[in-house]
Amino acid sequence: MAGESQQSTPSTEAPQIVPCNPTAVKTTWPELVGMKAEDATKKIKEEMLGAMIHVVPQDSFLTMEFRSNRVRLFVDSSQNVVRAPRIG
Repeated sequence: MAGESQQSTPSTEAPQIVPCNPTAVKTTWPELVGMKAEDATKKIKEEMLGAMIHVVPQDSFLTMEFRSNRVRLFVDSSQNVVRAPRIG
């Protein structure tokens, strides 16, 4: 085998996609838009222990300080989520 070169054949399989940080904390929930605030609150609390959920009308004036345990749910008059909830 000395002196022989081995050729590798290219793989026909698609490369596996692995998340950069599989333990990363979720920071947004775009899939909750259109859901009732009560159901969205339950979903977020399942995925983020210790989350403080604030349900606010969509056109409210709010303070801008960042809080790592707060998620605001912007809702319409029917209590449907109208913007993707996010940490802050």
